[in-house]
Amino acid sequence: MNAYLAEFLGTALLVLMGNGVVANVCLNKTKGNSSGWIVITTAWAFAVYVAVVATGPYSGAHLNPAVTLGLAMHGSFEWAMVPGYIAAQIAGGILGGFVVYVFYIDHFAATAEEGAKRACFCTEPAIRRYPSNLFSEIVGTVVLVSVIFYITAGSISLPGTEMETPIGLGSIGALPVAILVWAIGLSLGGTTGYAINPARDLGPRIALALLSKKLNASPDWGYAWVPVVGPCIGAAVAALGYSLVMA
Repeated sequence: MNAYLAEFLGTALLVLMGNGVVANVCLNKTKGNSSGWIVITTAWAFAVYVAVVATGPYSGAHLNPAVTLGLAMHGSFEWAMVPGYIAAQIAGGILGGFVVYVFYIDHFAATAEEGAKRACFCTEPAIRRYPSNLFSEIVGTVVLVSVIFYITAGSISLPGTEMETPIGLGSIGALPVAILVWAIGLSLGGTTGYAINPARDLGPRIALALLSKKLNASPDWGYAWVPVVGPCIGAAVAALGYSLVMA
């Protein structure tokens, strides 16, 4: 499988299952309605597990522009591949958002609350204060990318090529990464919903923008920069910090 295709499909799968659990919890008349934060964070962690298992051997399973940027800044991923990876990840997020809508279409129709419908696509803060919201996303991503640096090593050869690619999220097997995302969600996710991944937020937010009239829900572009800028800053801080510590 082509690495870019793997990132596209892997991110779509990640968003389908991750935002799918949000829809199951937040939308009316679902079996999981109001089942709570533990259900959301647990399913998001296992969504990471499933997506990494599916794509790790083909692309390194970054599935996150922050991870891709962090690896490139650290010098362990080719900058020439960064634009293609990020484009594939965001496109996958858009597709995943659309599939969540189609899957839960009857339950979207049964739900009037705009915030509940928006939550099925993208994050928003519990308390809107941009400096604090940005800080939350930066810290969450620093934890994510820093731990990935420490628990990954080496590279993989893509099937049918001589190219070596950093292992990224697929480096150590999917379970430790899933536990990491679960821990971040439980401990640091209560302020902003722990996007910690621009593609996971921006892709489905674009899908919501395209569906906004059908859903009668705004994509809230005023907040959209936070879950993009915060993780990118966090990835840069993690890469710099790791390089300094390990120098």
